[in-house]
Amino acid sequence: MADLQAILQIASARHKHLCPRQVLGARIGLAGGLALGLELPRPDKRLLVILETDGCFADGVEVATGCTVGHRTLRVEDYGKIAATFVDVKIGCAIRIAPQLDVRTRAHAYAPAEPRHYFAQLHAYQVMPEAELLSIAAVQLTTPIAALVSRAGVRVNCTRCGEEIINEREVDCAGQLLCRTCAGGGYYQ
Repeated sequence: MADLQAILQIASARHKHLCPRQVLGARIGLAGGLALGLELPRPDKRLLVILETDGCFADGVEVATGCTVGHRTLRVEDYGKIAATFVDVKIGCAIRIAPQLDVRTRAHAYAPAEPRHYFAQLHAYQVMPEAELLSIAAVQLTTPIAALVSRAGVRVNCTRCGEEIINEREVDCAGQLLCRTCAGGGYYQ
């Protein structure tokens, strides 16, 4: 299992500073591997991590787990929450980890001499016991793992715009294979 301080050093180098969300990301990443019984960082594609926000938190999770967007083992479903779901794609087990609801308040007990919230959290999140810091729950995915991971080499062209669609992300609309944007579900028009 990777060392927290080594993970934080790598994550902070990406931002030229260390922040509480990077620490939460690293701790959540380590807890995800531990909860699934998987050694971290992962050199393979057995672990899929779905993040619920981006930014500094994502960097902490990425460094701790070894999962990356480029290897298709790290995804962002931006719900604006500091949380992540860890999926063991081999056995189909999924767990969701988030900070305890009152973690910011509890942080002050671990840094009583620090009047600034940011720095109290920065210190506390590194030393708090996992049970006080994190909420861990088994979850059921609403999309099958096979659909999330898809199959390599599958390509189609959108019937409307002609652009290539990879990873089985096309939408079948009355027999026409469309990209999500042409099907009306894109993030741009």
